[in-house]
Amino acid sequence: MDWQLDKKRPICPQICEKLCVLIASGEIGAGERLMSVREVASDAGVTPTTVQKSFEQLEQQGIIFSKRGSGWYVSEHIGIAKDMLSTLIRAKTVDYLNDMQALGLDKKEIIQIIKDFRYR
Repeated sequence: MDWQLDKKRPICPQICEKLCVLIASGEIGAGERLMSVREVASDAGVTPTTVQKSFEQLEQQGIIFSKRGSGWYVSEHIGIAKDMLSTLIRAKTVDYLNDMQALGLDKKEIIQIIKDFRYR
């Protein structure tokens, strides 16, 4: 799994976001077992404590749950992950649009930049 974490932002929310994307997209389905805390920590290059906190946050939101001695699993409530992802997308879009307006661009110019954008 490609984690590409931004060192300028808190890590826990980024791990939560990445897992929500995987769950909302169906890449990890309801009832599926997640990688262990240690595996995620190793792959992402962070401490197990950071991953544990992220998993606990997702558990509090009802997105994943733990089975004692067995690991972490995706809950049946996939819609919660989709809602969280939708909220994140909207927030990032608003931030981007506000930044572009602060740079003096109008709506037409912003739309043109988006149309001209080439995905990697």
